[in-house]
Amino acid sequence: MLEKKDISLEKVVLIGVVTREQDEDMSKEYLDELEFLTYTAGGEVVKRFTQKLDMPNPKTFIGTGKMNDVQEYVKEHEVGTVIFDDELSPAQERNISKILNCKILDRTNLILDIFAQRAQTSYARTQVELAQCQYLLPRLKGMWTHLERQKGGIGMRGPGETEIETDRRIVRDKIALLKEKIKTIDKQMAVQRGNRGKMVRVALVGYTNVGKSTLMNVISKSQVFAENKLFATLDTTVRKVVIGNLPFLVSDTVGFIRKLPTQLVESFKSTLDEVREADLLLHVVDISHSNFEEHIDSVNQILDEIESKDKPTIMVFNKIDAYEPEPYDEDDLVVERTKANYSIDEWKKTWMSKIGDNALFISALNKDNLDEFRKRVYKEVRDIHVTRFPYNHFLYPDVEDIE
Repeated sequence: MLEKKDISLEKVVLIGVVTREQDEDMSKEYLDELEFLTYTAGGEVVKRFTQKLDMPNPKTFIGTGKMNDVQEYVKEHEVGTVIFDDELSPAQERNISKILNCKILDRTNLILDIFAQRAQTSYARTQVELAQCQYLLPRLKGMWTHLERQKGGIGMRGPGETEIETDRRIVRDKIALLKEKIKTIDKQMAVQRGNRGKMVRVALVGYTNVGKSTLMNVISKSQVFAENKLFATLDTTVRKVVIGNLPFLVSDTVGFIRKLPTQLVESFKSTLDEVREADLLLHVVDISHSNFEEHIDSVNQILDEIESKDKPTIMVFNKIDAYEPEPYDEDDLVVERTKANYSIDEWKKTWMSKIGDNALFISALNKDNLDEFRKRVYKEVRDIHVTRFPYNHFLYPDVEDIE
């Protein structure tokens, strides 16, 4: 019989800043997301620190006074990890580590760690390893503090820099090797995609944890791993779906996130070939999230980077079952009504009305409005198919005739 083990979560402190570009509400929103990332990685947030700054301190990211507060708290509560919401420079990381004497991570490092945990296939592991090596290369110096020449003094002269240079060479060689490995796998995957013939390809895209995998499971009747955590899906899954009598392919891709590390965008661009080569994008949005409009902008920005923004797109607003507008008192003359108080019907009358038929409101979990979703996707896929094969139109009935 297996013994039940209690999984102890690491104690974590989060640190964020309020700047001209990032107000208090935005900073809180980013820290909420960072807390969810920490929980996904296996940490428990015990305290948050924020500081108003014109610009981050080049030496320690936050000011001296705030750093002393963090130091006292970390020592008193025996906290093992401190995570910063923005990417730290190698010098900042080293300086902070010396002051706090504990593990220092930034948002990039945390996301890389989650990706390393979640990578299942050889391809995903190779991509994550490449991103980790690219992140590690400029930070090697801090890992050789016991051999560094810069410290000086008796017993500190010697082969320190040589060791660092050796390590740098090893990491550079590893990066070159991983890039070659990814090129080889890319060729294999391109052959696989080529073997799919001329079937219409549909790609699910969207922010992380918006319900893409759940929707994939519903429409393809498959068992893609889905969980209420960030980056539950890393590997692209492709399934054949038939609506009416029309077959097409649906691919579930990796979720996007704000402040996505550049190393990951680069190394995962090959995974996003499924998006590049898709004929139709289903942009899934979690409408129950307070900042879903920002999420849409973040996804569009990454789609723009991979030159896929102009593809035919259907906006799928998911989780309507979880959507609750904030209560609003009409008799209160002080508080102004905002978007947070809108009902879904009111949202439909905003910029969403310009999308027209290309905006769908569903709940993949409760299977609400899925008939409407299927018919809309069928119509779009049929139009693409008929354009590709002009003499096949009689094979597939109009959308009104499908069951």
